[in-house]
Amino acid sequence: MDSLSIRRFKRAPVALALALWLIGLLTFPSLAAAALAPSQTSQGAPATDRQADLQTVRQTLENKLVAQKLKDYGVSASEVEARLPRMSDADVHQIALLSKKLPQGGDAVGDIVIILIIVILVIVLIKLMNREIVVR
Repeated sequence: MDSLSIRRFKRAPVALALALWLIGLLTFPSLAAAALAPSQTSQGAPATDRQADLQTVRQTLENKLVAQKLKDYGVSASEVEARLPRMSDADVHQIALLSKKLPQGGDAVGDIVIILIIVILVIVLIKLMNREIVVR
């Protein structure tokens, strides 16, 4: 072998690795997240919509789990409702942001019904394909 073919042989794995790396970059693009920046007031503080935040907090107070936790702490929903107008905009906004992080949803009955429907559909499809279900 001459020296030219040896150099090509040594460069082949590097070229292959580089080609695979480029294919990977082009095939699986990275995820990007974008959002609008919050507007700023003239003092530089972020502008918040107090009414929207109050509505979010009130909707959160209607959640059964939140109402039960408040009751466990000895606070009623009506007491919280009475204190909301006296809170500052920043406090109401913070509570609204925290309440948006709470898990949304109801009881597990809906999930169980969906699972049962899926199981029934699978059984019907298997029967339509003339297959047997054997449980041992």
